[in-house]
Amino acid sequence: MKIYGLTGSIGMGKSAVARMLRREGVPVFDADAEVHRLQGPGGALLPAIDARFPGTTGPMGVDRVKLGAAVFGHPHELKALEAIVHPAVQQRRMAFLRRHRARSFVVLDIPLLFEKHHDRKVAGVIVVTAPAWKQRKRVLSRPGMTPAKFRRILHLQTPDAEKRRRADHIIDTGTTFAATRAQVRRLVACLEAKRGR
Repeated sequence: MKIYGLTGSIGMGKSAVARMLRREGVPVFDADAEVHRLQGPGGALLPAIDARFPGTTGPMGVDRVKLGAAVFGHPHELKALEAIVHPAVQQRRMAFLRRHRARSFVVLDIPLLFEKHHDRKVAGVIVVTAPAWKQRKRVLSRPGMTPAKFRRILHLQTPDAEKRRRADHIIDTGTTFAATRAQVRRLVACLEAKRGR
């Protein structure tokens, strides 16, 4: 089984591409979705998070505003949170890989793939991209998003041009939905063709 990494900067359409891949029958592991489950209502990580960051959890799971305030701008606190979250996500990822070991390939949806050097651990990297103006329009339409917050997020991410330079495959979502879906189908056919090579 080959493992491919899927990534893309904020607002590039990575989640939409992940859904398209699933519709084509490709197993996709979504790291962010796993974090939300682990930190959501009844989530397995709530006791550990509340013990380390008291008052940041409740019946609905993690209070993202309170937890964000506790770790944002505090590298030591962020590392403490990552020490709780990352091993749990790693366990879920390993279970996903075991479950799909008979498949020719799977995709790991990892937002910070380059930033955390996961690109070294996959057979190839799929980068989702779009024109900067479209990215900005998408992101600023999100509830609670501001130009300043958008700039801060971009500052923490590997630039899109660098991601595209390092990609093995690129999906452009700056076009129509149908055209993007056609790109995804071509990609799936290409990865299937590489089976056994």
